[in-house]
Amino acid sequence: MEATHRTEGDLMAHEERTPGPGRNVAVLRKEHGLSQVQLARRSGVSLSMLSKIEIGDRALTQGMAAAIAAGMGITLDEVLGKAPVTSEDNLKALRAAMRRFDLAGEPPRSLMELETDLTKLTDHRFNTDLNDVLELLPGVLSRAQNHAHDTQTPDAWATVADVYSTVYWVAARHRWLDLCELASLKQMLAAERATPLVGIVAARDNAGMFLNNGDFAGGLGVIEQAISKAESTLTGEDRAFGLGVLHLRGLTLAGRLRDKTAADQHIAKAEQYAAEFSADIIKHEMHFGPQNTAVHIISTSGDLRRHSKALQVSQELQRQDIKLPATRVGPMHLDTSRARLALGDRDGALDSLEQAWEVAPQLAKVHPTSQELFRVMVSMHKRSNPRLNKIAKRVKISI
Repeated sequence: MEATHRTEGDLMAHEERTPGPGRNVAVLRKEHGLSQVQLARRSGVSLSMLSKIEIGDRALTQGMAAAIAAGMGITLDEVLGKAPVTSEDNLKALRAAMRRFDLAGEPPRSLMELETDLTKLTDHRFNTDLNDVLELLPGVLSRAQNHAHDTQTPDAWATVADVYSTVYWVAARHRWLDLCELASLKQMLAAERATPLVGIVAARDNAGMFLNNGDFAGGLGVIEQAISKAESTLTGEDRAFGLGVLHLRGLTLAGRLRDKTAADQHIAKAEQYAAEFSADIIKHEMHFGPQNTAVHIISTSGDLRRHSKALQVSQELQRQDIKLPATRVGPMHLDTSRARLALGDRDGALDSLEQAWEVAPQLAKVHPTSQELFRVMVSMHKRSNPRLNKIAKRVKISI
C-alpha cells in the first residue's frame, strides 16, 4: 500500500482514535483556555516540542508531563491519565481492608495458607499480572494484618509492610494516586513495628509517591533523609541493599529533574553497592543488584537525553542471562524503545515495544510510556503496519 498524505483534519481524527498522555495535553490545554504559546511559556517546554507532543511527533516523557501539569496548575495523573478500574468490587474490598489497619480481627487459622497466598501475590506481582494482584490483595492484606495484631512480632509487621508495598505498586501502575498515598502511609506505620530495613524500603516507596505526583525535588529530599538513616542503622548485606535501592530511586528522581550532577552521583553510588552482589537478590518485594541497577540507568539515561548510552547499557544487559522479573524487564524494553525512537530507529523501537508487550502485557497496556510510544509510532507510520495493528487489537482501539 502506498503512503498517503494526511490533512490536519485527518490527523486530528487519527489522534482521537489513538489516545495517550500527549493527546491529553492538547485536550487539557484547550479546556484551560491556553494557547500553545502560553502553555509553553508557563511550563518551560519549547513551543516546538509542545506542538510535536500534541500531534504525536514526539513522545511525552513523565518529566515533561510534570512540567506541563505544573504549567496548567493540575496534577500529573490528570495529564498521564488514570487507568480504568478493572474490578470495583476488588478495589472497594481493598480499601475496606486498609481502613482496618489498627483493628485486630480473627487471625488466620493456618500460617501455611497465609504464606502460600503471599507467595502467589509476589508471583503475580513479578509477572505483572495486575488483575490477579488486585483480586488477591484484599484477603491477603486482611489476614496479614490480623496475624500481626495477634503475634505483634517484627516479622509479622514486616509482612504487612510488604503487602502494602504491593498495594502501592499496583496503585502506582494505574496512577491511582490517592490510593498510592494511603498505601505509603500504612506501609510506613507497619514498618515502624518491623526491622530497620523495612523502614528503608518504606521510605523508598514514600519517595515514589512524590515521583508519581511530579514533585521530584521533594522525593529527593525524602531519599537524602533515608540515606542518612540507612547509613546509621543498617549493617552488612542489609546496608548495601538498603542504600542501593535508595540510590536507584534517587537517580530516577534526579533524572526526571534533568539534574545530571545529582543523577550521576546516585548512579555511581548504586553501582558501588550493586558490585557487592554477584547477582540480584530480593528483600521485601524489592530487587537490587547489578542487573536492576542497569535497568534504572537505561531509564534515567533516557530522561537525561543520553539515548546512545541508554541503548548501549540495554544491549549489554540483553546479552546476559537476565534473571529479573517482568516488572523490571518490561520497562527495560519500553525505555529501550524510547531510546531507539529518539535515535531515529523506528523499526528497532517497534521491536522493543513488541518485546515489552510480550513480556508484560498488562503492564504495557496501562504504562504511560507504552501508550505514548504506541501513539507516536502510529502517527509516524504513514501506511498500515500489521505489527501496530496487532498491538492496537490488544489495546482495543482503532487506528
